[in-house]
Amino acid sequence: MIGFTDNDLQRQLDRYRQNDDLTPLFMHGAMMINANKPDLWKADIAQSVDYYNDWFLRFAPQAFRETRIETTERVLATFRQTRNLADINPDILRANPAAVETLRMTTAPPLARDRLVGLAGISTNLVKSAELRQRVPYKMSEQQLRSEFERMSDVFRKLADVDILPWLSSGNEPTEAEIYRAASIVADRLCGAVANPIIRNAQERRQLSAIKNWLDDRGYRVFDSGQQLSLDAFPPGRYGFRLNAAVEHGTRHVNVPIDAVVMPHHGLQGELPVLIEAKSAGDFTNTNKRRKEEATKNAQLRLTYGDTVRYILFLCGYFDSGYLGYEAAEGIDWVWEHRIDDLSQLGL
Repeated sequence: MIGFTDNDLQRQLDRYRQNDDLTPLFMHGAMMINANKPDLWKADIAQSVDYYNDWFLRFAPQAFRETRIETTERVLATFRQTRNLADINPDILRANPAAVETLRMTTAPPLARDRLVGLAGISTNLVKSAELRQRVPYKMSEQQLRSEFERMSDVFRKLADVDILPWLSSGNEPTEAEIYRAASIVADRLCGAVANPIIRNAQERRQLSAIKNWLDDRGYRVFDSGQQLSLDAFPPGRYGFRLNAAVEHGTRHVNVPIDAVVMPHHGLQGELPVLIEAKSAGDFTNTNKRRKEEATKNAQLRLTYGDTVRYILFLCGYFDSGYLGYEAAEGIDWVWEHRIDDLSQLGL
């Protein structure tokens, strides 16, 4: 049950409006879609939660299975490189740093990244670089690399999970069935550790697809501007996904990613396109941790391009009144995916 009332929502928005440090968009006289309608928030939150849960039950298992298949192939590659884990040594890890993440999941118990660092007495930077960037740190000497990879290899050998890798204790050659079974278990462990990002990425792709279909039905065409986006030169009737916009950041300019950029069919010269940020959430907790990201991006865009910037959130899932009130106070409006036709209120 969602634990708030319409009066709670109205009181919360009133508090934001009375805060002199904040300048909500509706104070600039702009037409709002949802940010200034707290009487609709409760029902929309409930519908959004139902919409997300319905998608999750129907499509999340498929997204997880597809990732699991890809991950199993990656695990099998590590098995081949290490002769089915019978030969884990510094040379192999030096040549294949990405194998470290897989090998952490072949132990009993599976090792968290920090646990491996502590047990092996090695550099956190080495493990992160190997797993996240698939390379070794540039400034680490070959002598140190070899020493730390040796200690890492020793941990993997000592803690090998012989229940899923029985050939390591029996000395027998593993069968193809045993190898694939073990690789599947390791892949499950890897996918379990990153289940939330897998689902989040699948949901983001689905959200952008929904926006694309909605725009295509109304005669919009894709425009690829490359990596750098000039907001004041975007052609009418075009849209693009995952583009970068240059914004002011102190004394320099930096690029910020924009999920979707759309210029209305009747956009005038010098008019800025609509900027859409696709956001989804499978629980109420993480949304309030991430809400400052949108506020920061919105502030950077306004500082660079002025108050006419139209930066809109496209929401699906668990976004509660605390999140909505915060974004409204920061001058950010939103469109719910379950009411995607509200995009037309942006002149699209």
